[in-house]
Amino acid sequence: MVPMHEILDESELKKTLSEYNIDKEQMPKIRLSDPVAVSIKAKVGDVVRITRNSHSAGKAIFYRLVIA
Repeated sequence: MVPMHEILDESELKKTLSEYNIDKEQMPKIRLSDPVAVSIKAKVGDVVRITRNSHSAGKAIFYRLVIA
């Protein structure tokens, strides 16, 4: 029921930020205390890629910056 969450490495992060032409701080946020962030052992400053199934697009990808 929970969509796939994974922490981006530095190269993936740089590619994503340049693709969307944004800074890391402009991304939507997720709290460090979020149960999924805890389970994937995310740290403050990590960026998490969330992959959800979508009826219209097939697959939808979202990004979240981990904050305290």
